[in-house]
Amino acid sequence: MTNLATGAYSDPNQTPPLAQAIPLGIQHVLAMFASNVTPSIIVAGAAGLAFGGAEQVYLIQMAMLFAGIATLLQTVGIGPIGARLPIMQGTSFAFVGVLAGIAAVQGLGVALTACLIGGVIHFCLGAVIGRLRWLFPPLITGLVILAIGLYLIPVAIKYAAGGAASFQMEAESFGSLMHWTVALSVVIVALVLKFFTKGTTSSAAILIGLIVGYLIALAFGMVSFAPVAKASWITGITPFPYGFEFSLGAVIAVTLVSIVSAIETVGDTSATTKAGAGREATSEEIAGATYADGLGTAVAGVFGGLPNTSFSQNVGIVGMTGIMSRHVVTIGAIVLILCGLVPKIGAVIASMPLPVLGGGVIVMFGMVAAAGMNMLSEVEMNRRNMVIIAVSLAAGLGLNLVPTAVQYLPGVIKILATSAVAPTAIVAIFLNLVLPQET
Repeated sequence: MTNLATGAYSDPNQTPPLAQAIPLGIQHVLAMFASNVTPSIIVAGAAGLAFGGAEQVYLIQMAMLFAGIATLLQTVGIGPIGARLPIMQGTSFAFVGVLAGIAAVQGLGVALTACLIGGVIHFCLGAVIGRLRWLFPPLITGLVILAIGLYLIPVAIKYAAGGAASFQMEAESFGSLMHWTVALSVVIVALVLKFFTKGTTSSAAILIGLIVGYLIALAFGMVSFAPVAKASWITGITPFPYGFEFSLGAVIAVTLVSIVSAIETVGDTSATTKAGAGREATSEEIAGATYADGLGTAVAGVFGGLPNTSFSQNVGIVGMTGIMSRHVVTIGAIVLILCGLVPKIGAVIASMPLPVLGGGVIVMFGMVAAAGMNMLSEVEMNRRNMVIIAVSLAAGLGLNLVPTAVQYLPGVIKILATSAVAPTAIVAIFLNLVLPQET
């Protein structure tokens, strides 16, 4: 998509002609589509749901549906809720590590209840987010995002190699040449399109790579369309599909990540106004964006959706096209909602073999880690800050890699200690507060 007269639509309330607005809205969907549905697939797998089964299809539907609803909360707004800016919402990778651990040990009911409660707390942060930002300088947020990416990379490699027995795959085929051929085809196509093309093909590089990988897997006989044939065209949604099960540890873990997610949204809101209008975001826009984040997460949690957050890649589209219109992103939200209400679409996504998904998430998870490193590049690498980085990552990733090191801790605390993200954040915040600044 070429730049359409940068600055001509710098007002969020302006709308390009529909002939331009609809393709732009679809471009926003293409840029975030793969990243939006992937967390649900991973958490479903961790919970032991059948790969490609009806329950996994439902979670994928909810990811699309509530990404669209959360986006409408941002672009259209309700009272103080919503920044009323072109901010695309989607399922957040930041929560994957925590929720996968909770779902594996305590079940999806506990995980989704924690999302609901965490979303309410996230919503409340909208009233105080401006006063909490000092707790989360680039040193802290960069560390947490880096830890999320590093935690997820082994998951990407497992998927690319063909999964494991727990994902309904044959263990003896793990790491086969066929699996790696499919996964690497996704990586290669995505990289070529991202860096050697422009516009829509560049923005949707990962999605197109997944489609190419899917076709190759189909040629190898790795795809089954049986679940697609069984899926209906239209379905309803179910409140509390896995029940309401409260766990204090799960709520604490999700809330910690919610705070980091809220800070990310503040950054995305500011980046959006700078990219599209050349100005700073107002306090009302920042608060409204945080309210929408939290409400979108809470409502999604009721019906089986994972937490939503602003998508940074879509900020890049605003900067690339120069189109600041919030109504363009509203069109994208409507497309997502329609997709979420059609189980056939969810079933097609769920039929994607793990090596195809693995190729895509190798790039996506690597980019999460790279984003954390990019934030840390703003930090002065003196001895104090290097010690905070070293100790925080060692604690977070170390306990995650060797969970038996804390096997005698109570269940709730053990989940927190081995989640990678929570201990990294807690240790980093504590050390940043108590260690003296170097002069």
